[in-house]
Amino acid sequence: MNQSDLNAPTWQLSERARKLTSSAIREILKVTERPEVISFAGGLPSPATFPAEEMRAASDRILRDSPAAALQYSATEGYMPLREWVAQRYSVNGAQIRPSQVLITTGSQQALDLLGKVLVCPESPVLVETPTYLGALQSFSMYEPRYVQVPTDGNGLIPEGLTPELTKGARLLYAQPNFQNPTGRRLPVERRRALAEFAKSAPFPVIEDDPYGALDYKGEPLPTMLSMAPDHIVHLGSFSKVLAPGLRIGYIIAPEELHFKLVQAKQATDLHTPSFTQRIVHEVVKDGFLDTHVPKIRALYRDQCEAMLGSLERYMPDGVAWNRPEGGMFIWVSLPKHIDSMKLLEEAVAQNVAFVPGGPFFANEAQQNTLRLSFVTVPPAKIDEGIARLAELIRARV
Repeated sequence: MNQSDLNAPTWQLSERARKLTSSAIREILKVTERPEVISFAGGLPSPATFPAEEMRAASDRILRDSPAAALQYSATEGYMPLREWVAQRYSVNGAQIRPSQVLITTGSQQALDLLGKVLVCPESPVLVETPTYLGALQSFSMYEPRYVQVPTDGNGLIPEGLTPELTKGARLLYAQPNFQNPTGRRLPVERRRALAEFAKSAPFPVIEDDPYGALDYKGEPLPTMLSMAPDHIVHLGSFSKVLAPGLRIGYIIAPEELHFKLVQAKQATDLHTPSFTQRIVHEVVKDGFLDTHVPKIRALYRDQCEAMLGSLERYMPDGVAWNRPEGGMFIWVSLPKHIDSMKLLEEAVAQNVAFVPGGPFFANEAQQNTLRLSFVTVPPAKIDEGIARLAELIRARV
């Protein structure tokens, strides 16, 4: 023990702080910073898709034309032209979204935290998919809910599973209908309609978290649940996957009565999302840039996905199964029951390959024989090399 340890303060932490745990993904990312590691771990957008020149030009125009407003405090609700753009973007299929429903957040991760603050009490039931997004579990867990897993299959959440017994006392239902993180699955239109109908009479909000919806490889996105029930669905969106995650710009679209409470919660959190980055995003997207930019991202990710699927087919032994995503950034792999992916990871990292074990994505009853692979930041040759190494490790355990 050194002198600094002896002098360290022994302050009392809150019960909530003592229960905090680190993200399994964030811990893994520390390892993947080594250049020799072929990482299928982080759900990071490809830097090749970042529109740096457009961002630079937008920044120059903003600092030339409106520097004081861009660098000053601003409204908690967000930059009004950007809120109007979001509202117009989602006013489709007969739905009319109002700017007064839009709250700009510091990334969609903040949106999850705000929803937890406003809706969740200790021991109150929160309904989640099986498995579900780890970041949502981390956000909601701060408010000490009791998680209830909703039945799912290869197509996602099963609406018929939302029985009165299962949903009794629930504060929210959290779902990712498009290319879900971690499984990559997409909810069919019929199930979206069923969930939208359910939301119209449910005594709690249905949360539609949709960071990947634009990344459909064929460019044929399915209608959102928001468009089917605009006054009953809470929709989360983000510019991280279609522009750049470092900007930290997301948004919530919610009915006005919930929107008001979310604004109050955000005021206590950070006053407002940075004025400058909000204006940069609006300046870039306002004239239709995404309509030409997003297809390039789709094409890149489609090719990367096909490369990984081909490698999985070439190298993986019998007993290993995976999905074939129609979009997004992830492939979900199921191993033979006796293989623990957390232990497999230790061996894989020793071979300079990384992935995310599937267990942390389950709110309850983790399936340890699962793992998530992300393909968007690894070139095809490296994908093939990494999958070959991983398959050899699995083959030794089969």
